Amino acid sequence: MSQRIVSPKPTPEDQNLETLRPKRLTEYVGQEQVKQNLEIFIKAAQARGEPLDHILLYGPPGLGKTTLAYIIANEMQTRLKVTSGPAIEKAGDLVAILSNLENNDILFIDEIHRLNRAIEEILYPAMEDYKIDLIMGQGPSARSLEFKLNHFCLIGATTRASLLSSPLRDRFGIIHHLNFYEEKEIAQIIQRSAKILNIPAENQAIGILAQRSRRTPRVANRLLKRVRDFCQVKGRGLVNLDLCSQALEMMQVDQYGLDEIDRRILKVLIEKFQGGPVGINTIAAATGEDEATIEEIYEPFLMQKGFLLRTSRGRQASPLAYEHLGIKIPMSKQKEQLI
Repeated sequence: MSQRIVSPKPTPEDQNLETLRPKRLTEYVGQEQVKQNLEIFIKAAQARGEPLDHILLYGPPGLGKTTLAYIIANEMQTRLKVTSGPAIEKAGDLVAILSNLENNDILFIDEIHRLNRAIEEILYPAMEDYKIDLIMGQGPSARSLEFKLNHFCLIGATTRASLLSSPLRDRFGIIHHLNFYEEKEIAQIIQRSAKILNIPAENQAIGILAQRSRRTPRVANRLLKRVRDFCQVKGRGLVNLDLCSQALEMMQVDQYGLDEIDRRILKVLIEKFQGGPVGINTIAAATGEDEATIEEIYEPFLMQKGFLLRTSRGRQASPLAYEHLGIKIPMSKQKEQLI
């Protein structure tokens, strides 16, 4: 799954695209409502000379949650400390991070839903009262020691907000959901990235890239780089419509942004299970993919594009899935659609 060209999950190669991150809100394309709200909150906090209220950003991977954290730090003119939920293994790790924060610093925790519950409880007084309570010693001689923290802003990012505990979620004063981008916004992002990377690209080629980028900036930038490589070898470096189409066909990315694995999931659902409904665990077993991966990575996009339906009885292929794969809908399914 990590090798999928259209995977929204970050890969080591994506670390080389840090130069493409916008630095200011004015450079950030899309998520207009989120941007407008953040601009007001930032100006208000600066006017009061206080840190921002704690912020929770949630939504599918690859939509710019980490980028927004960097932008907020730049706009607030303060330091950003970056970590992730899985990286904080012990309570001491979190205490060390919190105690090293300076006044008005921003702590960004990616995949915050993966924090251990015992570690999570340390955040409660830290977020509310800017203090942590440490237990020194053991048994009858143990004593509680209060440690004051500098005022800071916590930005949490998650792809699965439902897995956050209610006590933690309630301590965020600003909560924003990041949506998939519109195709024209993705085209603007590709144009900007092409300019930064010095990639000559025609508007028609940018249009087809935007169409197949799954409305996700991370996927768009990755496709742009791979198409650039193809055009460099097969042409003269110019990303035009013809070479771009050939490159995407070679990478098996179709006009909807679906790749071979997406189509395989739909084919298995239609050919082995008569289009469903069928449980997610059955689909995982039949395709050889991890159940959580299907639920978190493949399924949201297939549902958003209308290829997959989630019903009370399980997952079901839509008429659009049959049409896209060139498979005739059985008469029994046609009758179900009429009912």
